[in-house]
Amino acid sequence: MVGVFRSIQSGDSDVTAAGAIGHSTNLVGVPMGFLTGVAFNDNPVPLHIAGVREMNTGLFEMLAQAEDLTDAGTAFSCYMAALFGIDPEQQLRDGRGRRRFRSSFLDLVKGWSFDSNGAEGAVLKGWVESRFGLFPTFHQEPIRRIASPAWTSYVEQKMSSRFHNNAIYVQLDLLFEFCQWALSHFSASGSTHVTLYRGVNGFEEHQIVTRIDKRHCIIRLNNLTSFTTDRSIADCFGDTILTVRVPVPKILFFNRLLATHLLKSESEYLVIGGDYRVTASYF
Repeated sequence: MVGVFRSIQSGDSDVTAAGAIGHSTNLVGVPMGFLTGVAFNDNPVPLHIAGVREMNTGLFEMLAQAEDLTDAGTAFSCYMAALFGIDPEQQLRDGRGRRRFRSSFLDLVKGWSFDSNGAEGAVLKGWVESRFGLFPTFHQEPIRRIASPAWTSYVEQKMSSRFHNNAIYVQLDLLFEFCQWALSHFSASGSTHVTLYRGVNGFEEHQIVTRIDKRHCIIRLNNLTSFTTDRSIADCFGDTILTVRVPVPKILFFNRLLATHLLKSESEYLVIGGDYRVTASYF
């Protein structure tokens, strides 16, 4: 374990020459220095994307009538279908009768489940950067500098017109707000944190910021990272198991949020990144 920790030198996590972890501002109204550090993760406060709940009062009025998470998920799916026309039956047709593609948050989450470093993953990481101000630290390869080839490749993929024809960031805003509502009302009511696991074989994607001892360190997670609630599943993805107490306000999606089969097989959670206290151990 010591050898694994020593394989990454302190300072390698710089995304820019100045070592910035993200933009100076965000859309959740929390100072960046607090939001991105361990202080927030130790003592989290609620996060809300500016204006989303205020502009979608109808959705939350529907959710208030839900008896359980299944009912809430159905209400959310109906609202998204009505607002963005993402059901196959609602797809517009061109002059030849072919359906025109409309980007959907469901496609992004599905694409992430196959490859978090694909185009869908870049769009999701771009949304995190836009709303939370956090730079990605990895996309297909480590991103250590802005204006580097790795950064350019990420930007090209995150801005792909294929996924930006249907207010996709607004869809993700609603997904985050619904997820936070569902966690506070059903899945994590009264809880501030959820214990999650991730299997890794190295620390290219998540750089070590501070080593505390042989098993504990502070790691800078990629701006969006997958975890699981099942430690045995984490073991399938790497020899080292990272155990993290994830603050509820930093969860974008979890496997039971919707009735569809998205991310269910791996009990997966999508977590907003930053600096986290981590316990690392072999399975």
